[in-house]
Amino acid sequence: MAVPKRRTSTSKKAKRRTHIKLDLPNMSDCPNCGEVKRNHHVCPACGHYAGKEVISKDN
Repeated sequence: MAVPKRRTSTSKKAKRRTHIKLDLPNMSDCPNCGEVKRNHHVCPACGHYAGKEVISKDN
């Protein structure tokens, strides 16, 4: 079984993982108002979820 000869340093590990946080994970645009919201959650700006108004937001 292959075993690393030396420990991987924190900086080496961080350089390898730089592509992970480039975009907003688990975020999408609300189809009703266009604001960025979390997937599978009610939009905090307009209160819509799956095309229906769940929370009434008075503007």
